[in-house]
Amino acid sequence: MRLLLALLLPLAAFAQEQKPSGFALDRLAWLAGSWRMERAGRVTDEQWMAPAGGVMLGMSRTVAKGKVVEHEFLQIRSGPGGELYYVALPARQKEATFKVATQSETEVVFENKEHDFPQVIGYRLNADGSLLAWIEGPRADGTTRRVEYAYRRIAP
Repeated sequence: MRLLLALLLPLAAFAQEQKPSGFALDRLAWLAGSWRMERAGRVTDEQWMAPAGGVMLGMSRTVAKGKVVEHEFLQIRSGPGGELYYVALPARQKEATFKVATQSETEVVFENKEHDFPQVIGYRLNADGSLLAWIEGPRADGTTRRVEYAYRRIAP
């Protein structure tokens, strides 16, 4: 009996370590498509490919006065233990990775408390089909800075 327990206990511990985290890339299919925000003479387009092969690829471009003033390459990918990671490569900056903090059927939030700004990146699909994206992080005075992007879908 002891031999059986000695064999089964490590398997039970392994199974517990491997249990799903509750996060799933496929549950982010609502983010796929093309999104646009127009504000203060600037047009920002963000596009996401549907989940496939453990990753969603995205990109963002902001145009002002007929010129690209910002761009960013993005990915959301599945990692070890079923965790999700948001990887951003903004123009003229280093790549930054954020780990999923919360996920529901219409919202996902990623965090990296070691990053300067932002430390939080979130997306929420609103009931009217629009998309709210936001970034937030600390200011020098200790308050929180939050920047929101109100997108409308321009293509599936």
